[in-house]
Amino acid sequence: MQSFTVQQEMQARLDEVDHLRKKQVERARYEADLAQRRYLHVDPTNRLVADSLEADWNDKLRALNTAQEQYEEQRKKDRAEISEQQRASIMALANDFPKLWQNPKTPDRERKRLVRLLLEDVTLIRSDEVTAHVRFKGGITQTMTVPLPLNAWQLRITSPAVVTEIDRLLDHNTNLQIASLLNDRGLRSGEGKSFTAQIVARIRRRSGLTSRYDRLRKAGMLTVEEMAVVLGISPQSVKIWNRHGLLRSHACNDKNDCLFEHPGKNPPRKAQGRKLSERRLVNEIVAQGTQEVQYEA
Repeated sequence: MQSFTVQQEMQARLDEVDHLRKKQVERARYEADLAQRRYLHVDPTNRLVADSLEADWNDKLRALNTAQEQYEEQRKKDRAEISEQQRASIMALANDFPKLWQNPKTPDRERKRLVRLLLEDVTLIRSDEVTAHVRFKGGITQTMTVPLPLNAWQLRITSPAVVTEIDRLLDHNTNLQIASLLNDRGLRSGEGKSFTAQIVARIRRRSGLTSRYDRLRKAGMLTVEEMAVVLGISPQSVKIWNRHGLLRSHACNDKNDCLFEHPGKNPPRKAQGRKLSERRLVNEIVAQGTQEVQYEA
């Protein structure tokens, strides 16, 4: 059926070209007839005008003969061009249609031409899915259904697996740290971009994930001001003690802010005469999880 369709298309193209050339011959014949009528209606006594019109008539007759000869010659040539070898090539091309269509080197314009050769028309019905009624050139019909195409915003949605991983990483990492980890794994956002802190934050908000700060607060972490009240010192002293390792802190964002673990029943106290560098916690503060580190405010 496909081979027959290709041959039909080739014949249709030849017929179209033949029709255009035939129109040129008809135009030349019309101009010759018009020149003849002008010559026949001229006053014979006006020899100057009569001679001019006769010459024009002769020119038009010669143009008509030339157009007629060229038409006949080209018509024979066109019909001879479709040789048996060419017909065999067309047949092979039709049989290799799937291979040709899937070839990455086949340009889209050629794919469009192939579709026009094969299809008569396509009727689309859109509901919960798209139903396509396809009618081929040879009269065969086929019905198929395909899912509705995704909207532009749906195509840019980040993978649910990546969102789940961001949710897990937020327990121990800031947005910038998460972006670095995801990029190291070769992951990309729904838009195909490398992750940044801003992209991670946007995905977290759109997905309704709990922020790093809220997770730490839910775990009982204290702000600088709350820790200052617990220890009976100033907020500035809390930052200094934290910098010297007397407190356990966790980064809550990428702006050098942190929250603190409650110091427990034996919190560090003021001790005049002793350097802060000598008063580190008995047990060195280590990371809890892959990315959780001692934070210096």
